[in-house]
Amino acid sequence: MKTTTNAPSFAVTDRMLTEAEAADVLGIRPQTLSVWRCCKRYALPYIKCGRLVRYRMSDVQRFIESRTHGAELVTA
Repeated sequence: MKTTTNAPSFAVTDRMLTEAEAADVLGIRPQTLSVWRCCKRYALPYIKCGRLVRYRMSDVQRFIESRTHGAELVTA
């Protein structure tokens, strides 16, 4: 008999950030994140539970990496 689990598709250790915490990591105001969500300006995934908004730390890091330019010029 095969058993199935309802494991989440994201890492359990992936920290959930509040809007203020995510804005702090990005160096912007929380209101800016609100505008980005409303206008769909950037593809920064977020989780909505009722009126609460949360961001996964891995998504914020991936967003930063996707917006980084000139990284190929840096050599170690």
